[in-house]
Amino acid sequence: MLRLLLGAAGLVALLPAGLGAANAPQRSFAIDYDNNYFLKDGKPFRYISGSIHYSRVPRYYWKDRLLKMKMAGLDAIQTYVPWNYHEFEPGVYNFSGDRDIEYFLELANEIGLLVILRAGPYICAEWDMGGLPAWLLEKESIVLRSSDLDYLAAVDRWMGVLLPKMKPHLYQNGGPVIMVQVENEYGSYFACDYDYLRYLQKLFHHHLGDEVVLFTTDGASTYYLRCGALQGLYATVDFAPGGNVTAAFLTQRGSEPRGPLINSEFYTGWLDHWGHRHSVVPTNMIAKTLDEILARGANVNMYMFIGGTNFAYWNGANMPYSSQPTSYDYDAPLSEAGDLTDKYFALREVIGRYKHLPEGPIPPTTPKYAYGQVAMEKLGTVAELLDDLSPSGPIRSTYPLTFVQLQQYFGFVLYRTTLPKNCSEPTPLFSPLNGVHDRAYVSVDGVPQGVLERGKSYTINITGKAGANLDVLVENMGRVNYGRYNNDFKGLVSNLSLGQDTLVDWEIYPLDIDSVVGHGLNSRGDESKTSGGNPSSYAAPAFYTGRFSIPSGIPDLPQDTYIKFPGWTKGQIWINGFNLGRYWPVRGPQVTLFVPSNILISSSPNNITVLELETSPCGIQKCAIEFVDKPDINATLQYESNTRKLFTKDLWLDPL
Repeated sequence: MLRLLLGAAGLVALLPAGLGAANAPQRSFAIDYDNNYFLKDGKPFRYISGSIHYSRVPRYYWKDRLLKMKMAGLDAIQTYVPWNYHEFEPGVYNFSGDRDIEYFLELANEIGLLVILRAGPYICAEWDMGGLPAWLLEKESIVLRSSDLDYLAAVDRWMGVLLPKMKPHLYQNGGPVIMVQVENEYGSYFACDYDYLRYLQKLFHHHLGDEVVLFTTDGASTYYLRCGALQGLYATVDFAPGGNVTAAFLTQRGSEPRGPLINSEFYTGWLDHWGHRHSVVPTNMIAKTLDEILARGANVNMYMFIGGTNFAYWNGANMPYSSQPTSYDYDAPLSEAGDLTDKYFALREVIGRYKHLPEGPIPPTTPKYAYGQVAMEKLGTVAELLDDLSPSGPIRSTYPLTFVQLQQYFGFVLYRTTLPKNCSEPTPLFSPLNGVHDRAYVSVDGVPQGVLERGKSYTINITGKAGANLDVLVENMGRVNYGRYNNDFKGLVSNLSLGQDTLVDWEIYPLDIDSVVGHGLNSRGDESKTSGGNPSSYAAPAFYTGRFSIPSGIPDLPQDTYIKFPGWTKGQIWINGFNLGRYWPVRGPQVTLFVPSNILISSSPNNITVLELETSPCGIQKCAIEFVDKPDINATLQYESNTRKLFTKDLWLDPL
């Protein structure tokens, strides 16, 4: 009953003359169903693994994080491949720099870590749209994660690029990859399309060979495994600390009566959402359950071992719509910045009871430096800078178009029309079908009126004269990554109404902010001018800039740091053209953003660009941001009363 996966030696050509292939060392990775364990090179094997997402850690720090994971006693790492991170536009692929997954795999191999590869095409991961590219939605009726022919055609093209790159990194070919996951938690998806899973199984074997160990992951419930498991794909489960380990693994046994026990996602922490408390999971609870898992001889992957950062616009969201913050700290054993924590050492101690820990020093926590305050100056409002931000000019349409229809997949779009009538008295502007995805900043002739927000604020009152410009700047705050609603269209996805009138005749400006910031955004308009007659506490969305230099005479600078926003409300920040992510300290829980040292420069001043969407401190208090040496991702603010239970995903499956 042994399924032995033998690979090519790969070293035969290097052997001295006279030595044949029979003498070459064979690398193999197998499932031994008779004895309920893996066989690695013919010997019983159990892995202890931890999750790290290369897309959430700068390439500069990959080696540091991997070494810390190795020194914790891990045999392996687990990582996702986000499709949309590599194929931003159809047929345009990027595997360089921070996206160089092959270099990441080579580093893991060099350090002595095996790799469990979660290749998708869907990954969840609290990542925008669960890793699926937004351009798939150009066919509006597409059924994602199914046998929909257009979806399968796109998957086939993508896997035809990705999987051949992965094949040389399989263990039997001399690389570190011992297992490859097919799809992710498919039992939690409504489609329950076995033909789709069979298609993926055949596709993966076509590109990777019949020897590769393919597996699935689902929640430890017969309900999830009913649609998530498929014969020929080894079924694994995920479950949290504090529960019944025996019962969880018995659930796996329902799908896999023989073979190794595996928890593919053993949660060391939990995810956050804006407006909710930072999730914290007690170390002693995790250590106790990890000990129980290892005592059973089971395999385990700790999700996450390091969370990292949702740089730029890559965060996901859940339903009812609530987006995740820039920090993906996850209360993991290694912090967002890769710092060693008490949890790290506690779990290392547990692991040390079951295997010999590596000898040598653990790489230390990287030093942090407080560069202090940086004065900011206003460049101009989005409306004033529109010619730079949207150089191709507007797209005209009777009714609003979505981001995908505009082929603007991330960021911001400005929708502009004119008021069809005098609104001398406050007149309701509203989205009857909750059609603002996700947050809209409304102004009339440059005078801010308020904010519409998906699922929270459907109506505001505005004033203005007939013919005045009505500007609606819409922010995509991250696509839903879990459950049936990941076909998440952005922008004004339905009409806006003003009183009894449906607004028509729109000029729509896709904003290429990242490119413009990267090339340098120049001031426009009268910076001393302020909007009068504003009935609300909002200001028009505007850009601000500042510069700071790394101090001289101090060794080992630049160092990592954190940035905070005293008096600022909500927006996006770039440093030296690098999109650091979203800030929203007034909603929390995240107040500071992590700034890795590799984006800072010491040879010349560092450029900071801030897009503040609501209210800045400028003109009220000091117009500045501040670099500090300690993070604050757990601010005590006024949170929503419906505190979400840890480790529970069911709430997000069918919330409507």
